[in-house]
Amino acid sequence: MATPEPLPSDLAACRTQIDAIDQELIRLLSRRAELARQIGTAKATTGAPVFVPHREQQVFDRLASLNPGPLPDRALQAIWREIMSASLALEQPLRICHFGQPGAFTHLAATLKFGDSVAYTSVEDIATVFAEVERGHADYGVVPIENSTDGTITDTIDAFLATHLRIINELHLKIRHHLMAGCPRDQIKRVYSKHTVFGQCRAWLAANLPGRELIEIVSTTKGAERAATEAGAAAIGNEQAAKAFGLPVVASDIQDNPNNMTRFVVIGPASRAAQPTGNDKTSLMFGVQDRPGALYDALVPFHRAGINLSRIESRPSRRRPWEYLFFIDLIGHHSGDAIKAAVAELGKHASTLEILGSYPRAERALND
Repeated sequence: MATPEPLPSDLAACRTQIDAIDQELIRLLSRRAELARQIGTAKATTGAPVFVPHREQQVFDRLASLNPGPLPDRALQAIWREIMSASLALEQPLRICHFGQPGAFTHLAATLKFGDSVAYTSVEDIATVFAEVERGHADYGVVPIENSTDGTITDTIDAFLATHLRIINELHLKIRHHLMAGCPRDQIKRVYSKHTVFGQCRAWLAANLPGRELIEIVSTTKGAERAATEAGAAAIGNEQAAKAFGLPVVASDIQDNPNNMTRFVVIGPASRAAQPTGNDKTSLMFGVQDRPGALYDALVPFHRAGINLSRIESRPSRRRPWEYLFFIDLIGHHSGDAIKAAVAELGKHASTLEILGSYPRAERALND
């Protein structure tokens, strides 16, 4: 075996410096971890929540202000998210319940948010996520609430009608669909995926796999599981599902809309609500009396106060036929004077009113 040539002196010197910096980083990270453990002990005494969204946002904002480069801010955030995940695990064992199997988009959103050092539980439907958190079997839940292409996730909205849980945080995830199969593309006879996924890839499928059988299934991970065991079968899902079932990706980014995004929310007890950060969003649920102009009267206070309503959705109340509840998202924290006054005025016109949560506003996708 040939003897490797010695490294140039400048390269060797750089690596020596990196080794020294790594040693110092480990010392500092250990010190940080010990402080996190002390914080966990204090929180256990007072009953304070382990996950504090507004504190997390403060850390990320401070990192951006201190960052001299060359690492971009999002790279630093990814590094610190894992550091914070490990710190949370030291403070107190944390369990996150999410909708969908490991490898599904909600699982991806949850792990990108909370990191790899916490425990995860997957369930088959959104209502069960709410139930697990309410029963105390999980500390927080992660569920999808709307998609930029397909609109509101009605199961999540409906679940809020039967719960006292609140929105603690929001997450955005770019939805990238990939075709995975254990055979070449020209040998694919059938494709498994969810109904909504087929809708989001309709044009690509028509142009590239015309005439193939499209089989709707409960989840993208279930589709990948089926494709891994059947000859001539493929599935559409994310890269994590492909890796989980050992399926090669035979076509990437096949979604028709390259800007397709899903918004997820972290749910938890009201006692774990986020404090104001200066860049927040608030979600409300209210009902109005059955009379002309009732909805207009309910929304006028927000217009007068110059408050931006970023979303409005109606759902049947399930109490009486043709009675509806309205869900709105507005920019700002409910503790602010303008929003507090507008909500109080709304209460005069509403038959029912609940603040579903105020939380840090997501500025970019976690996988951007």
